[in-house]
Amino acid sequence: MSEHNQEQNEPGNEEDHSMSLAIDTIVIGFFGGLIWSFIGHIAYYFNMMDFSPKFILTSWITLAWVHGWLGIVMSLLLFGVLSILSALIYYLLLKKAKSIFAGILYGAGLWLLLVFILKPMFPDFPTFAEMTANTIITSFCIFILYGVFVGYSISYEYQEIDKQKQAKAKQEADMNY
Repeated sequence: MSEHNQEQNEPGNEEDHSMSLAIDTIVIGFFGGLIWSFIGHIAYYFNMMDFSPKFILTSWITLAWVHGWLGIVMSLLLFGVLSILSALIYYLLLKKAKSIFAGILYGAGLWLLLVFILKPMFPDFPTFAEMTANTIITSFCIFILYGVFVGYSISYEYQEIDKQKQAKAKQEADMNY
């Protein structure tokens, strides 16, 4: 077997690391969406926000089940799936960020995107003028924490894989001398 084929078959090559990071990004995104939309439901339950994360369903579906526990479960799952897309965008644009501020800015950007640009897609989502101060602060903070969770997790995984690659390259360089 040639040396080139041996390198391709070795576990830990660059494609494996990229695939591993992409899969980690999907998992991080899904669970980020689940966790932080659940926190949104809790904030709504305790009257810290004027809207429930169920707005994603109630804006388009008028069936009775949307207003019960099944609506909560389905909205959590839907936010989890949509969050995968958000995490993949972070992965493509900001995975090399070494600061927590990238995640903070990403979460703030997502909040601004929802409130000011995507609002027409969701009639049950209040306009910025209709939101109370508590709603604005709570929802903004949830989005920032979501951005930090997703951003820092993806960046951390990227940095760890990069460290492993550098250590392996250094080890191979030392063996060649």
